[in-house]
Amino acid sequence: MRIEDLLKQFGAARASAIVRTDGTEKARLAMDAAVKGGFRFCEFTLTVPGALDLVRDFSKRKGLVVGAGTVLTPDEARAAVDAGASFLVSPVVDEAVIAEAGRLGVAMIPGCATPTEMLRAHRAGAPLQKLFPAPGTGPAWVAQTLGPLPFLRIVPTSGVTLENAGAYLKAGAFALGFVNSLFDPADLAAGRFDAIEDRARAMLGAITAAQR
Repeated sequence: MRIEDLLKQFGAARASAIVRTDGTEKARLAMDAAVKGGFRFCEFTLTVPGALDLVRDFSKRKGLVVGAGTVLTPDEARAAVDAGASFLVSPVVDEAVIAEAGRLGVAMIPGCATPTEMLRAHRAGAPLQKLFPAPGTGPAWVAQTLGPLPFLRIVPTSGVTLENAGAYLKAGAFALGFVNSLFDPADLAAGRFDAIEDRARAMLGAITAAQR
């Protein structure tokens, strides 16, 4: 998928489901539930056992855009793209990984905690900037950062919930990543995948309502 096409689709979907857990099958069932709830952007962090196999399997499904998270090296970037990842995500800004993503023709979303890091990521070629970790001021931080840096495409992840999703979008966030608020660790441990599906549907409903 061309980077321009991914940006267009992500800008329309406005949300990705990000699973980080300790078991391959648990991650598969959890993401299945999120997809049933309506998510079309899916991210498996490389800390999940068998993450590349999951990327490979889900990327073959029609209508899904699948990415790999916690990408820390160029080698990991290449392995993820070989497995079918259409975008790469990292908790940090690493110019070598951003450059490798560019060579591979996929979007890189590096983690940034400050406006300086976001500008650095943008100048290095990252078309999207992941807000990580989330600041306590949340949506206000996004709005204040976009004031002087309106060309950024900020994607908050940690700390994004059903309750504040609308506020983040109204503050100017390009899209949102849902992690533990979607894949509640207690639900994962208990196998309550129906609860994840219900939560996914509610979160996407909140995003739709925020855009009216």
